[in-house]
Amino acid sequence: MSDEDLRALKPDALSPAETALKAETLGKTKAAMPLGKCFVSAMLAGAFIALGGLYFCVFLGDPAMSFAVQRMVGGVCFCLGLVLVLCCGAELFTGNTLLICAKASRKISWSATLKNWTTVWIGNLAGALVIVGMVYMAQVFQMNGGAVGEAMVSIAAGKVSPDWITLFFKGILCNVLVCLAVWIGFSARTVADKVLGVLLPVSAFIACGFEHCVANMFLLPLGFVLNGMGFGAADAVTLGGMLTNLSAATLGNIAGGVLVGLAYWFIYRKKES
Repeated sequence: MSDEDLRALKPDALSPAETALKAETLGKTKAAMPLGKCFVSAMLAGAFIALGGLYFCVFLGDPAMSFAVQRMVGGVCFCLGLVLVLCCGAELFTGNTLLICAKASRKISWSATLKNWTTVWIGNLAGALVIVGMVYMAQVFQMNGGAVGEAMVSIAAGKVSPDWITLFFKGILCNVLVCLAVWIGFSARTVADKVLGVLLPVSAFIACGFEHCVANMFLLPLGFVLNGMGFGAADAVTLGGMLTNLSAATLGNIAGGVLVGLAYWFIYRKKES
């Protein structure tokens, strides 16, 4: 067996320096992806995160559970979304904030970075809304005598009640954890590594109530529709509240991802002659 074959069989994860280089390479590849393929891949990611959000909502449809159990196990349920993104392959806006590594090394331009972020954000929204429509048609909210629908509205209402600044910092903390989970995924060599690496960071941001803009692209429209159908208190989820949340969460997520990306780029960057 050759030395190259032996290296390929190494069970250990990539080193932090190797992971940083991989992040730069992936950023360059993502920025060069054709627009149509990038958009469809982003739709898949939006749908995957929405399915994780749906799993989370169904679990919270049992109001008898204690707060701690709801947050911990619900967070594990939500991990489904990022597991699908990392293992099946898709373009997720929050993870793509790590393109800042390739930009910092001048491997891509600002225009390419912003084009990718914009395309992926819109694609994520489209994919999430497709799942909203499917969930509505499948009447998932009627489970447990309508308690699942009540939970869906309650989750959405809790996301539109804080002020913009609070939501912004919740967005920063959220994407620090999400990007660390993605960073672990970059370093992983097997599917099992990726799944296990995602569990703690992602379940932590859910347990802490932080704001993930792509998850909210599913949770807020679904809550808005169900609130209009009579679930939850009247006007618990408004269009204005949704826009406030998404704007704050999106900018906060960008800030959190850039912080993680630039920190590791600064530590492990290699100067090219």
